[in-house]
Amino acid sequence: MRLIEIALFLVPFGAFIVWRFLAAQPGPAPAVIGSAAAGLALLAAALVWFAVREGAPPNSVYVPAHMEDGQVIPGRAEPR
Repeated sequence: MRLIEIALFLVPFGAFIVWRFLAAQPGPAPAVIGSAAAGLALLAAALVWFAVREGAPPNSVYVPAHMEDGQVIPGRAEPR
């Protein structure tokens, strides 16, 4: 899990470096457009993946975090 967090932190820096490299080349329009399209496709795929993996079940109700006997109970989705 820690490796994923580090990778997610470093991705914007890598994207910036690639963008600067492509922008410095003469006539980068096709490469920049292709990179932007690939980035948008990756974003859409990530959103779908998170929705499928982390989504709450249908007809569930969100119960917010609360205190119970001095303990913090995290928020969760419960079936209706």
